[in-house]
Amino acid sequence: MKSYLITDPQYYSSNPKIFKSVLQKALKLNMPDMICFRDKSSINTEELIEVFIDVCFQNNLKETYINSHIDLAKKYQVKGVHLTSSQFDKINKVQHFGLDVVISCHTHQDIKNAIKNGVDKVTYSPIFITPHKGEPKGILELQNVVKSYDIKIIALGGIVLKNQLKEIEKTNCYGFASIRYFL
Repeated sequence: MKSYLITDPQYYSSNPKIFKSVLQKALKLNMPDMICFRDKSSINTEELIEVFIDVCFQNNLKETYINSHIDLAKKYQVKGVHLTSSQFDKINKVQHFGLDVVISCHTHQDIKNAIKNGVDKVTYSPIFITPHKGEPKGILELQNVVKSYDIKIIALGGIVLKNQLKEIEKTNCYGFASIRYFL
């Protein structure tokens, strides 16, 4: 099962030096297969992306994504873009640049739409209780989604414990994504 680290300034900081230090420590604790720069609030986004790219390069992480910022993903030559569930209209632009597309899904209709648009992977969330993300889907619903759709599904939301990974793994899910698990 693939692991997918997603950054967030609440946990990783908007200060470039602290961001670099926290990210390096997270990678030493549990090296992910995939990694995404996600920051919806900092004013120094490009500076942080440069630190992110440098740390990923130093750690030989090739499957790198930038959340939402298509032009920055192209500029910094990452593998792809992780789009939000409100960015389905941006899929073609990402694909036009030759970048992989991961898109956040919260419903069966979202997943059907993602498949119809030829995205590479979807996150499905929230699986477990997580702050400000609504009612969790749970393991049984994740298992149902994995069985129902032919697309790489990454479980997301409230994943912070190893026993949760064991539950997710039983669903034959492609992977799991988390912000806090890697810290």
